[in-house]
Amino acid sequence: MSLLTRWLLDTRALWPGTSIEQAAPSALALLSPTEQHEVRRKVYIQDARMSLGSALLKRAYISQTLGIPWRDIKLGRQGDPKHGKPCYVPPDGSPSPIDFNVSHQAGLVTLVGCDNRSGSRVHVGADIVCVNERDDYRTIDADGFDGWVDIYAEVFGEEERWDMKYNVAPDVVRLLDGTEVGGNELGRHDRVCRREQQCKIRMNDGVEKTVSGELIVEAKLRRFYAFFCYKEAYIKLEGEALLADWLRELEFKNVRAPRAGTVARCSTHGTWGERVEDVEVWLKGVRVEDTNMELQAFEENFMLGTAVKMGRNVQIDELPPWKKLNLEVDVLSSAST
Repeated sequence: MSLLTRWLLDTRALWPGTSIEQAAPSALALLSPTEQHEVRRKVYIQDARMSLGSALLKRAYISQTLGIPWRDIKLGRQGDPKHGKPCYVPPDGSPSPIDFNVSHQAGLVTLVGCDNRSGSRVHVGADIVCVNERDDYRTIDADGFDGWVDIYAEVFGEEERWDMKYNVAPDVVRLLDGTEVGGNELGRHDRVCRREQQCKIRMNDGVEKTVSGELIVEAKLRRFYAFFCYKEAYIKLEGEALLADWLRELEFKNVRAPRAGTVARCSTHGTWGERVEDVEVWLKGVRVEDTNMELQAFEENFMLGTAVKMGRNVQIDELPPWKKLNLEVDVLSSAST
């Protein structure tokens, strides 16, 4: 049995309506008063759905892993009582035998957890990004992609920002006819930062192609979110926030955005895209060797990030696949135990 668990819950079609109290009274009743308050205080129901989904996943994971009834589960935070990493609090006050982390974005909720009862002391972090959720192009069109990246100067160091702005490789630019253009074929055109630019390139087979700046910037934007997802997952593993004083000294190299899956249409589910795990993690100029990191594409715009820091005498070479959950079968069924 794997020490690790990776769950995905899609809340976009759950609890329809405009009021979470009217849409999900029975699910809310499974939570503590504090958790219920956190869900109810969300202004928009889509945010309330994700908040409720996150709370349910945490309780389901603890219950199913440790065999504890939902009503006996006490939650707390590691370190900072307000901003620290959520954790299970054993009744005897001992350290938690499990480590988990949740993340949510644009209707999806993920949980990554590890059972440490064998003494492994593995720590995990999770993050989700949605590439096209915000109107990033308003700022990109005004200031260029390079100007837009500099907005995040407090999050990313100078070398990372240069990589984002002026590199496409190891990603590729996909043309509308399906042709994939690599960084060696783009040449210095990988410096393009404005969508209105056009460039002529010669492919390796000698064919000349026109590549629009829009497609180059689109590839760079997806790669930017890959950087962001890695960084969030790592700092959440450590129980820190984006204000960690070592944030800009945490660098990721060889970053490649996973190839997208397909969008969910009508009654079908979106498909899983590519899974990449060859990123290099550097902290304060030293390569981090004890942490596995992975990005998994889902549908056209989502990337799910995972960070796993191995404990002493623990080696985890491959992360288990994600499990897409059915709310009733996989989550709420354990609430009655």
